[in-house]
Amino acid sequence: MSDSPGATGAGRAALVLGREPHPSSAGVATALAFAFLAADVWSPSGLSTAGTAVLGVRRRWLGPLIRDVLEAYRQPPHDASLELSRVIGATESFRAAVRLADSRGAPLRVLHHKVAESRAREMPGLVPHIDTPADLARLLELSVGDLDWFADAKQWNRRSAVAALHHYRYEWRLRPGRTPRLLEIPETRVRAAQKRLLVEVLGLIPTHDAAHGFVPGRSAVTGASRHTGSDVVVSLDLTTFFARVTGAAVYGTLRRAGLPEAVAYAITGLCTTAAPPRVLSAMPPGGDPDERFALRKALASTHLPQGAPSSPMLANLAIRRLDARLQGWAAAAGGTYTRYADDLAFSGGGQLARRPDAFVRGVQHIVIAEGHTANPRKTRVRRASVKQTVTGVVVNARTNMSRRDVDRLKAIIHNCVLHGPESQNTAAHADFRAHLLGRLSWLESLNPERARTLRTEFRRIEW
Repeated sequence: MSDSPGATGAGRAALVLGREPHPSSAGVATALAFAFLAADVWSPSGLSTAGTAVLGVRRRWLGPLIRDVLEAYRQPPHDASLELSRVIGATESFRAAVRLADSRGAPLRVLHHKVAESRAREMPGLVPHIDTPADLARLLELSVGDLDWFADAKQWNRRSAVAALHHYRYEWRLRPGRTPRLLEIPETRVRAAQKRLLVEVLGLIPTHDAAHGFVPGRSAVTGASRHTGSDVVVSLDLTTFFARVTGAAVYGTLRRAGLPEAVAYAITGLCTTAAPPRVLSAMPPGGDPDERFALRKALASTHLPQGAPSSPMLANLAIRRLDARLQGWAAAAGGTYTRYADDLAFSGGGQLARRPDAFVRGVQHIVIAEGHTANPRKTRVRRASVKQTVTGVVVNARTNMSRRDVDRLKAIIHNCVLHGPESQNTAAHADFRAHLLGRLSWLESLNPERARTLRTEFRRIEW
């Protein structure tokens, strides 16, 4: 390969004396990765010059190594130095050099570290330019030290036995007859950084069309409306949804969105956590032993915390592949697929209605292959002859509230007019008027005509 003027390097670079005379093989690979990325030209001669400067002499194995690198990367991966170092360390030429050096008792040496100056880069889509963790810290209005502290890359804080060092507050919630749920609530400054990250970065990354939860312009109603008038409606529920979205999945999602390695790594640390042993050991009773074991295992690993403002959007982005596969499976059966958080909904005509059980088995197979599980106790198949619901919305003929709920709301409003609102506030709502208005607004979003009559009646209440 000849030098290509179009394959420019990262600009000027500095040579720094190596601090370790005999670094590990991973350290040598990392030093070579940085040197290659700092090369003036991404070509055999350019990388050879950069590698020789780091090693202090041109090693015989350097040529084959460079050929392997150029075969793997046609262009310099400036935002993926960690990935490049792993590629270098995995090549047979490099591994053979390490084995030979070890057999001679003379480990590989790094004479200099070659470091490139920071360079701007183009990121796809609407995601802003964030080249370094320092850029991310400025965007989040944090110092670099605070970002490192909150991201907890080495997991020192989350492994600490001192609760005051943890960035999350943990609350177990009992669920009668079911496995308990763990709320992981970020402390004030971490939560503020996650909210800003959601607005400035995460919210700009496109989600799959099937996702209707926590997506601007979409809702439970928009998702349910896709299933009206169907011969059959199938619904499933994903278990331990957030806990099963791993840190690795989040990191991969951010890298695919175009964020540099170091930035994606920092965001992953900021938005994921691992439950400390003291929290897991305090799990209250309830649920199936296998489900409890699976939940404890997921929580012990790095995962999205249920309770963080950034988790719903990151979950939507991280399971985009699952959404795509399920949409394809539904389309093959002539059906429609939507998802609202952990609620999966499918609907279709005669083709899907003829073999719903086989269709559900296919869905479960895809869900398991993507690292999740479906709760068999919450799997429902509803035909047009019964009430069909999606995320609590009736969808038989059109989106609607169930007749029972409408009748109950109508009775409450009527009794408020006759006997006063205090007589109907049996649940002791702090703002009963706002509570009723919320229920009216929900009905209005589903059935405006039905809500119009009740709203007229609502105005007759004397507050």
